[in-house]
Amino acid sequence: MVSILFVCLGNICRSPTAEGVFRALCEREGILDQCHIDSAGTAGWHAGKSPDPRAIAAAAQRGVDISSLRARQAIADDFDRFDFVLAMDSSNHDDLERLRSPDQRGQLNRFLEFAGSTAPVDVPDPYYGGDDGFEYVLDLIEEASTGFIQFLRSEGRLS
Repeated sequence: MVSILFVCLGNICRSPTAEGVFRALCEREGILDQCHIDSAGTAGWHAGKSPDPRAIAAAAQRGVDISSLRARQAIADDFDRFDFVLAMDSSNHDDLERLRSPDQRGQLNRFLEFAGSTAPVDVPDPYYGGDDGFEYVLDLIEEASTGFIQFLRSEGRLS
């Protein structure tokens, strides 16, 4: 079993979208039973809340239901509970690096490291923009999810 934690700032837009998309892709690929998938935010402002309604709607348009997810804040123990902690942007990555102690096993990466070479470094935060921002985030997350599954297979972590 491989455990993956997706992390953004508030855990109401990007990381729950990544959790839902990755879960749906794993289900389609027949590997969901090999994965433990979760999401969190570096800040706790939205703890216990549902994803942003625009993120829910955009994901639903692509057949992904994230409406039942609830925000939580990332904690240091997540680096012991998860094999991979995937940050949505450089700021999240820096916050997580400060949270992590050197002896923890979880591997920290920026999520888009697993996308194609034309992808940006960061998944942009669509919170203050329009609906098209949520669509763009979904495009990036789908590409990175596919790449991450390929990476996990190449490492022998998934069948």
